[in-house]
Amino acid sequence: MGVLLLVDAAGRFERTVTDGDIRRLMLAGGELTDSLAGIPVAESVVITKRHSRRDALEIMQAHVINHLPVVDEDGKVVDVLMRSELDEQVLLSTPHMGDAEREFVEDAFRTNWIAPLGPNVDAFECEVAERVSSPHAVALSSGTAAIHLALRMLDVKQGDTVFCSTLTFAASVNPIMYQGAEPVLIDSEPESWNMSPLALERALEEARREGRLPKAVIVVCLYGQSADMDPIMDICKRYGVDVIEDAAESLGAKYKSKASGTFGRLGIYSFNGNKIITTSGGGMLLTQEEDLAKRARFLATQARDPAPHYQHSTVGYNYRMSNILAGVGRGQLKVLEERVAARRRVFETYRTELASVEWLSWMPEPDWSYSTHWLSVCEILPDAPTTTVDVIRRLADEFIEARPVWKPMHLQPVFENFKYVQHSNHSVSDGLFERGICLPSGSNMSDADLERVVKTLRSI
Repeated sequence: MGVLLLVDAAGRFERTVTDGDIRRLMLAGGELTDSLAGIPVAESVVITKRHSRRDALEIMQAHVINHLPVVDEDGKVVDVLMRSELDEQVLLSTPHMGDAEREFVEDAFRTNWIAPLGPNVDAFECEVAERVSSPHAVALSSGTAAIHLALRMLDVKQGDTVFCSTLTFAASVNPIMYQGAEPVLIDSEPESWNMSPLALERALEEARREGRLPKAVIVVCLYGQSADMDPIMDICKRYGVDVIEDAAESLGAKYKSKASGTFGRLGIYSFNGNKIITTSGGGMLLTQEEDLAKRARFLATQARDPAPHYQHSTVGYNYRMSNILAGVGRGQLKVLEERVAARRRVFETYRTELASVEWLSWMPEPDWSYSTHWLSVCEILPDAPTTTVDVIRRLADEFIEARPVWKPMHLQPVFENFKYVQHSNHSVSDGLFERGICLPSGSNMSDADLERVVKTLRSI
């Protein structure tokens, strides 16, 4: 580490000696055979084990030092902190790149397929469709674009209603607003934290009585886990309502051995930078119907009519994925199973190593679910001796990124005036937001980073 620790006969810390101290001794005439007894008296800065990384870094900055001894209650050194290691952050979910991506991207450069569309786009669509056993896939610029096009496919327009999971990111609901439609927000169930079939059926029955059934139901597969699709699909079929499956976070997940994202009339994946696999930014629209796939491609390329000149008969969008980004996706897709296995290992490590922390409860994984555990999510129980705010703050003091679960859409200022249907006599999603915490979950997390998170949570 480049630092010498001087201790007394009992092993108690006295001071540090750096290479600079030794240089100054030599400049003053000292020889290599001399004792350190002539070194000027100095009181070294130390820290106790009770302090956080943030505290330690602030002390180092204040005293312009790069090493900081950690002493116990007896004054003995138990660790030495180094500035270069202190500010290393453990982030929530970072991109995990491999080797295959570069080959496909370089091929795009070699062949000059730089503009949107090209052979990588066509191949990526086919490879994703084959991987999840879907007849058709359309590569787009984002998962949000995929939801928007799905609503267009189902002719959602101003004055219509669309039911949507409330416990999700705003991107699930925003496209409803793009179309001038009205969202109705549906609570979660405690068994999977996803859309409650009980709340959905109650909302649909009420809408039927009012003569205003929704044009679609957007079911979100939360944090890499499928919703309970069989009852949801049965309910929607009885009421004649199409399903859009927002599987943005659950590529690689399964529901009763069938791929998440392939149950609804339309499904979507996201390839944002923090997802299971990434294209930097991108998404995919899935469908069983060739006509819908063709229509989606048409609208996603500015709805250009087949004419020798630029002609447009309807409003379109610039939503297609670029050939370069599709190349990244093709490389990432090759290691999808490895990435899912790595995230599942992170979740199992947390659950095993923190089993003794009785005030922590983990996101359930029902028997019918094979979750990607895109994020490892836990819940602080109501009788815990701490709060989510305190846990997240104390993790942050150790430069560990953690976040609350999604704030439900019915609690968001932009959507708070729209109808919300609870699971039962209480709101499940409200409780999950109040108590839920997302922990670092990246497939490229090191064992040391995992141990650091576990150690910090144990200390709390």
